[in-house]
Order: sequence, then structure tokens, then C-alpha cells
Amino acid sequence: MKRILAIATSFILFSMAFVSCEPLGSCKICREITYQTGKGIISEGPEIKYCDADLIAIETQRDVVIGDKRYYWECR
Repeated sequence: MKRILAIATSFILFSMAFVSCEPLGSCKICREITYQTGKGIISEGPEIKYCDADLIAIETQRDVVIGDKRYYWECR
């Protein structure tokens, strides 16, 4: 029983270490912003933490301009 408990605990700790992005240091909190010419920022999306490949995809995404509105991502 102790062996099964030790294996299960080890598995949980190792899976948390590989899934968590905090130790890697490549995480940022980002939100999508809508800007309208003449009015400024008209809406801001919720702040969500992005890590690794998801973060790279957001940071390399170009601004989208439709008419007088510009949609872009802001990360901190």
C-alpha cells in the first residue's frame, strides 16, 4: 500500500512539474484590446495567462484592422 501511495504521489508531482509553466519563466498575462480611431480603447478582453507555444502564437500575431477599428493583443 505504501508503494502504491508513493508511486501515485510521485506521478502527481512529476505531472505538475511538466504541465506548470511557472518554472519555465515563459508565461505572460495577455488580453485582446479593441481600439477605435477617434474614440480610443472601446473594449478590453479578460486577462488570461498564456505560456510557451500559445504565448508565441499571440505575440507573433499581427494587428487586425477593420474599418476604423484595430484589434490587437497586449501582454505583460
